[in-house]
Amino acid sequence: MSTLKIGLIGVGRMGRMYGQYLARRAQGAALVAVADQKAELAKSFAAEFEIPRWHSNYQDLLNDGGIDAVLVVTSTSTHKQVVMDAARSGKAIFCEKPIALTLEDGREMIASTEAAGVFFQMAFQRRFDVGYVAAKQKLEAGAIGEPVMFTSISRDPYPPPLEFCDPKVSGGLIADMGVHDFDVARMYMGEIRRVHAIGGVLAYPEMKSVGDIDNAIVDLVFQSGAMGVVQLSRNAAFGYDIRGEIWGTKGSIQIGYYRQTPIVTLTPEGVTHDAVPYFMERFENAYLAQIRNFVEHLQKDLPPSITGADAMAALRITLAANLSLREHRPVEVEASEAGRHRA
Repeated sequence: MSTLKIGLIGVGRMGRMYGQYLARRAQGAALVAVADQKAELAKSFAAEFEIPRWHSNYQDLLNDGGIDAVLVVTSTSTHKQVVMDAARSGKAIFCEKPIALTLEDGREMIASTEAAGVFFQMAFQRRFDVGYVAAKQKLEAGAIGEPVMFTSISRDPYPPPLEFCDPKVSGGLIADMGVHDFDVARMYMGEIRRVHAIGGVLAYPEMKSVGDIDNAIVDLVFQSGAMGVVQLSRNAAFGYDIRGEIWGTKGSIQIGYYRQTPIVTLTPEGVTHDAVPYFMERFENAYLAQIRNFVEHLQKDLPPSITGADAMAALRITLAANLSLREHRPVEVEASEAGRHRA
C-alpha cells in the first residue's frame, strides 16, 4: 500500500496532538503539510516535526495536489466552510467533533462530501478506547443482561480559554464535552428519545461573559424506555475524570479509572495515589488508534468507522439538551425545534 499523504488544518491544542501522531506514530501515513491562521504556530510545528510545507491559509494546503487527505482540527464554528472546501478539492476528510453548530450546517457538510464522492470520517475517540470497546463487547455478549440505565461522567480539571468556551465558537459546555457522552450513550443503549438538562455557572464566574456554563446534568430517556444521566463539569480540581456505567438486569459494567500511575503509597498519613492529568494521557492510545483506523480504512477502501450520520445524531441530542437548558423543560429529541438553534 502506498503511503497516505496528509495535511493538517489547525495546529492548536488538539491539532498539535494529532499532528504528532501523524508525524511519528501513524504507519502508512506521512504528514506533509500543516496550516493554521496563526502563521507562527504552523511554522514552528513544521520546523519541530520536519514537515515539508506550512501555510497560514488552509486554502493553500487544499490546493496542494500532493495531498491525499486532510485532518480538520479547527474550531467547531469553522468546520462547515473548511470541510466543504476540502470536499470540493477532492481530499478525503477526518473532522474533529462536533460536526457543526447547527443541523443545517451539518447536513450541508455531509451533502458536499457525498456530492464530491470523498471519504468523510468523524472523530469520537472514546469508541477506540480499550475500556469503552471492551464494555461494548461484554454488553453485546449479554454479560449484564438487558441494559436499563446508563451513566456518563465527563469532568475537566480546569476550563479551556474563554474564547474557546464561547458557544459561538465551540458550542459551549454541553456541545463540546457532552457530545462524547451522547455518542457513547447511543453506542451502548440505542437512540435517545428525550432529554432534560440543568446547568449553571457555579465555579468560574467569568463564564457568564461569553454565555457558557461550567457544570451541567442531562437526564436521558432512551427509545427502549431505559434511562440515563450525563454529568459535565469544568472544575474537577483533582484531575481529569472520565467514567461511565451501564446498569443491566443481571449486573453492571463500569468504565474508567481515577489512578494514572499503577502505584499506591501507604503511610500513617493515609493511602494516596495520583490522578489522570488530562485528556491526552487518558485517551492517548484511543486517539492514536482512531488516526490509524482512518488511514487503514482509506488505504483498504473501507467505509468510515464513524460517519456523518453518527455525528449528526450526537449533535441532534446536544441541540435538544441546550434547548432544554434554555427553556427549563424536557425536550423530545426528534420532535423538538432544536435544529433551528445553534449548539
